[in-house]
Amino acid sequence: MIQRFKSKIHRVRVTQADLNYVGSITIDEKLMEAAGLIDGEKVQIVNNNNGERLETYVITGERDSGVICLNGAAARRAQVGDVIIIISYAWMDYEEAKSFQPKVVFPDEQNRLPG
Repeated sequence: MIQRFKSKIHRVRVTQADLNYVGSITIDEKLMEAAGLIDGEKVQIVNNNNGERLETYVITGERDSGVICLNGAAARRAQVGDVIIIISYAWMDYEEAKSFQPKVVFPDEQNRLPG
């Protein structure tokens, strides 16, 4: 088994940072579905503005809200307006990994999907 890039939400903007919440990242449900993410799934967050990287888990946000909210300690690693990439990985056997096609989502400036 190897761990392989499964999906990502590329270049979304942080809309909120809630230090007093119990950890995680809240993501618009529509973006989650497009990227194949589920509630509670482990993700890596890469902040393009400051180079920070962290791991946390996903909480489902309101559908079509565009919400990207870093919660708890993660709120200290980004500011509202920062551009981040949300990446998920999956374990799979070597043969499956060679042909696996990850899902990549490219939201617009308001964290919404085109169309």
